[in-house]
Amino acid sequence: MLLSIIIPVYNEELTIGNIIDRTKEAASKLGLDTEIIVVDDRSYDNSLLVASQRNVRVFTLKQHLGKGYALRAGFAKARGDLIVTIDSDGSHWPEELHEVVAPVFCDQADLVIGSRYMNRKRVEARKLNKFGVHIFNSLIALFTGVGGITDSQSGYRAMKRKVLQAQKLTSGEYEIESEMLVKAVKAGFRVAEVPITFEQRTYGHSGVDPMVDGSKILFSIIRAYLKV
Repeated sequence: MLLSIIIPVYNEELTIGNIIDRTKEAASKLGLDTEIIVVDDRSYDNSLLVASQRNVRVFTLKQHLGKGYALRAGFAKARGDLIVTIDSDGSHWPEELHEVVAPVFCDQADLVIGSRYMNRKRVEARKLNKFGVHIFNSLIALFTGVGGITDSQSGYRAMKRKVLQAQKLTSGEYEIESEMLVKAVKAGFRVAEVPITFEQRTYGHSGVDPMVDGSKILFSIIRAYLKV
C-alpha cells in the first residue's frame, strides 16, 4: 500500500519545514511506502524554497488560487491507495498520523476526519471558529441525515483513493472540506472521526475570512447536497 500525504502551503516559510520533517518521521513509523506532496499556492515568501530542500515532491500553482485548488492539484498528482491531507501552519500534529489513518487502514471507514472538538485532545481554537463549525455540522447533518460529525471543516483527513475517484471536486478555497464530506456521504462512503490535538497558529496569520469564507462554505454545502 502506498500512502500519499498532501500538504498545501501558502506563505508558511516559518512552519512548512518543521511540518515536513515531522510528517516524514511519523510516516516512517507506519511501515508503508510513502510519498509527501507539497503544493505551493504561489507563496511570495520562501515556503517553496524551504519545501524544495527536503526531498519531497513539490509542485507550485501558476498563480495564487486558494487551498481548494492546491488540494485538488495534490490529489491529481497523488499515486497512493491511502491519501492524507494535513495543514502546513503547524496547527496539526503529524505525530498523530497513525491515529488518523487507523480506521481507513483497518477498513472501518473510507474517510476519516481528525476532529478538534471530540474533547479528548488539547484544543486551542477561537470560539468564533467553533461556533461556525457547529453551524456547518448541523447543516450537513440536516442535508445528509448523518449526525454526530463534530468537525466538518477539519483539514486533517485520511481517505481511500476510491473516495476521491467517485467525486468531482470543484471548490477553490476553504470550502473544499465541506464539499468533500457531503459528496462522500451522498455516495455511500463510511465516514468516521478521531480526536486530534489542535494548536492555534503562532506564526503568520490565517487567510480565512469568517464572513467571506463562511458564505462560501455555506453555499458549497448546498451545492454538494443538490448534486454529486
